[in-house]
Amino acid sequence: MILDQDGNISIITQEKSNPVELVKKIQDVYSKLKNDNIILNLTSLNKLSLQDVLEFLELSNTHRKSKKSFVIVSDKIDLEETPDDIVVVPTLQEAYDIIEMEEMERDLGF
Repeated sequence: MILDQDGNISIITQEKSNPVELVKKIQDVYSKLKNDNIILNLTSLNKLSLQDVLEFLELSNTHRKSKKSFVIVSDKIDLEETPDDIVVVPTLQEAYDIIEMEEMERDLGF
């Protein structure tokens, strides 16, 4: 797990395909990340299933309830299959765009 900071955005990059372990690692350092928007970059993984993405659902829901964005980046999954409860986009730029839009919505009280 590689952790980078870009302003109020924490970017977590995973290079090995074990989502269950990654969720545990994120939970271990969550106190450092809870005040940031989070981008979970999974583009380096060779394959990613819907079940792998769903491993992050609880973490995503918890983070979004605290009025922060949680976005997964992967081009290895059919975006039509993912539930609306979790945000998955194919590129890092789209993740930044989603965070920007969600911050504007929060500022406007939505």
